[in-house]
Amino acid sequence: MEYATLAVLAGLPEDPHGAVGLPIYAVAAYGFKTLEEGQERFATGEGYVYARQKDPTAKALEERLKALEGALEAVVLASGQAATFAALLALLRPGDEVVAAKGLFGQTIGLFGQVLSLMGVTVRYVDPEPEAVREALSARTRAVFVETVANPALLVPDLEALATLAEEAGVALVVDNTFGAAGALCRPLAWGAHVVVESLTKWASGHGSVLGGAVLSRETELWRNYPQFLQPDLKGQIPWEALRARCFPERVRTMGLSLCGMALSPFNAYLLFQGLETVALRVARMSETARFLAERLQGHPKVKALRYPGLPEDPAHRNARKYLASGGPILTLDLGDLERASRFLGAIRLLKAANLGDARTLLVHPWTTTHSRLTEEARLQAGVTPGLVRVSVGLEDPLDLLALFEEALEAV
Repeated sequence: MEYATLAVLAGLPEDPHGAVGLPIYAVAAYGFKTLEEGQERFATGEGYVYARQKDPTAKALEERLKALEGALEAVVLASGQAATFAALLALLRPGDEVVAAKGLFGQTIGLFGQVLSLMGVTVRYVDPEPEAVREALSARTRAVFVETVANPALLVPDLEALATLAEEAGVALVVDNTFGAAGALCRPLAWGAHVVVESLTKWASGHGSVLGGAVLSRETELWRNYPQFLQPDLKGQIPWEALRARCFPERVRTMGLSLCGMALSPFNAYLLFQGLETVALRVARMSETARFLAERLQGHPKVKALRYPGLPEDPAHRNARKYLASGGPILTLDLGDLERASRFLGAIRLLKAANLGDARTLLVHPWTTTHSRLTEEARLQAGVTPGLVRVSVGLEDPLDLLALFEEALEAV
């Protein structure tokens, strides 16, 4: 089935009352009739016990995401940040190393520097080019981490080449697919990535009203290279032998949900399940408008530089054509310096907020917000300059948006 069909049909549970849609299971615990039934559920993990581990509403969301991303398994969590942490928590041990792309989302860099460092994990930042990554690999490397589209640098890595390199090296390629819009724009697992993490808060939600995240993985034998999957667990079983490729998502569920409690609310799962039904339509419309704005604002005398992967002359265009369904709904304007960016944002009659994928167009100044906790050198390395404004294009009429942008640029 095509994406649009899966988005409305996948994951719908059979309901004993014939409900058309997804019920919300707003309960904390699930009962069992006998001692033996309870013992069986705890021993096997089958069925439901406690909502921190899983619940039917979240399970339906996981099934829908699996279909949309082409995944073997999915685990939903409380936020995109929780998803990134849980995935790496399942992969890494003290002394391990991660090779990460320069130019990542600011909070991801913060997670790596302030949390993974406490675990004894070293992160090496390189350009997300195959040769640069190859040179950075060591015997301790356990993961290569990149974004589908760098936030906010808008570079698109060669996912297929990186996946081949990671497979040869026996390490996991982990891709933050937040900008891939739950598979509507990009499906990294189809290009060989081993793990996808993503924020569902953005395009999957679509209305800026809910937090959520997900970890997805594909069929692979890679986990045979990781000691944690070859050693007996608390039940005495060898995870790889017992679960094969599902040993990784099961460890994510154990570490991220059962032990760390980063659980997604059933109410949030319900809203995200609904949001996915229209994500392809929204992303297509937003991307068309983003391209229109990029074409009309490119070369504007008040714009020092404009980045949009859908433009033929953009540095990311070749990889964007290969990996993305369109140029995407994000563009950036560099207005030259902090003062000009301030005047522009003060004049534009659109919302300013540190979010993406909303039905409304959102603008943000990464230098003073999302990346403000990084050093100046790190910000510049991430493609963030004092004059840069990131634009997440919404569903407004394109001509109205163009008029609002041109009006604000007059104030620069």
